Amino acid sequence: MRLIPTKFIRAGIELAKPIYDAHGRVLLQKNIQLTESMVDRLKTSGITYVFTRDEDTDDIIVHPPIPDQQRIEAVHKIKETFRTLESEDITKNNYLLEKAALKLDQLVKGIARELSNNDDVIHYLSDLLIIDDYVFSHSLNVSMYTLALAQELNLKNKDMEQLGLGAVLHDIGKIILPDEVLNKPGKLTNKEFKLVQAHTEYGFDLLRKAHNIPLLVAHCAYQHHERLDGSGYPRGIKDKEIHPFARIIGVADVFDAVTSNRTYRDAMLPHEGLEILYGGSGTQFDIQLVDSFKKTVAVYPNGLTIYLSDGREGVVARQNSQMFERPVVRVLKEYGSKVVPYDLDLMKVLDVMIVNTDQLITSR
Repeated sequence: MRLIPTKFIRAGIELAKPIYDAHGRVLLQKNIQLTESMVDRLKTSGITYVFTRDEDTDDIIVHPPIPDQQRIEAVHKIKETFRTLESEDITKNNYLLEKAALKLDQLVKGIARELSNNDDVIHYLSDLLIIDDYVFSHSLNVSMYTLALAQELNLKNKDMEQLGLGAVLHDIGKIILPDEVLNKPGKLTNKEFKLVQAHTEYGFDLLRKAHNIPLLVAHCAYQHHERLDGSGYPRGIKDKEIHPFARIIGVADVFDAVTSNRTYRDAMLPHEGLEILYGGSGTQFDIQLVDSFKKTVAVYPNGLTIYLSDGREGVVARQNSQMFERPVVRVLKEYGSKVVPYDLDLMKVLDVMIVNTDQLITSR
C-alpha cells in the first residue's frame, strides 16, 4: 500500500484502508475505487492522508499501533467525556470529572497493553476517521506517543498509567475556551493567544480538585507547554523545575501537533516533525527524550513515496530497527523511467540518501 496526501489523490485510486465518518461508521470501504465526488469529499473532510493500493506495493503493510476499531472507540470515548464535561459546570461538580477519569484510566490501560504487545514502531497516525474536533484525536494520539515513549524509557506500570492519563487529559482545560477562538482558522490576536495559553491553568484547576485523579496528572496539564530554557508557559519555569512527565508529554504534544492537519496549515511528515524536535533539543526539549522518541516512530513510514540521491524513486517497504532513518525502499523508477520493482536496503548502501518525499510522484 501507499501513503498519499489527500490533496494529491485523484479519481480511480483504490483505497487500501477504509475511511470512517465522525460516528465511526464506514464511509468508504477498502478496495473501492474513488470517484470525483468521493475525492472532493475527502479533500474537504480534514483527513490528511489515505492508504491506497497498487500491484507494485500490495505486499507493503502498515501495522497500526492499536487496531483501527479500538482507536475509533477511544476517540469517541474521549469525545463523549469532553462533551459531557463541557455541558456541565464541572468547576462545581467534581463527581462528573471523577467518573470520567475512571473511564479514561481503563482506556489508557488498554492502549498500553496493545503497545506492549506490538513490537513495531508507530507508523504515521494518519486520520482514518472524519472527526469534528481536533482536540479529541489529538488527545488520543498524544497518549499513544507518550505511552510508547514511556515504554522505551522502561517506566514502571504505575508511572505509565499516571503518565498516560496525564496525556489523555493534558488539554482538558480547552473545554472552557470559546470554540470561535479554539478553532479559529486565521492568526490569533494577542488577547486570543493569551486566552488559549490559559488552558494549562484551567486544566490544572479542574484536575487537582478531583479526588481520584493524582495531583501529578494535574501537573501534566499545567506544565506540558513549559520548556527547558524558560520560554514556555504558563509560568516560564526551567529545566528541573518541570516535572519529567510534563517534559515527556511536551515532546509527544509538539510532534502530534505539527504532524496533524490543521485549519491554518498542512500536516508535516514524521521526519519533518522530528526535525522540529531536534531543532529545539537542548534548549526547549530534553535531547535524551527526543533521541528516545525517535526510536518509537517510523521516521519514514511504510508506503511513503521518496526520492533518493542517486536519481531513484520509490516507496518505503519496511523499517530497519537499528536505523529507522534508513529503511528498505521499493524502487519503482530510475531517473524518471519505470523499472521492474526491486527492494533497496539503505542500511547496506550508505552512500545513497533520502533527499525528498515529494508525493507528486504518485500523480504522474
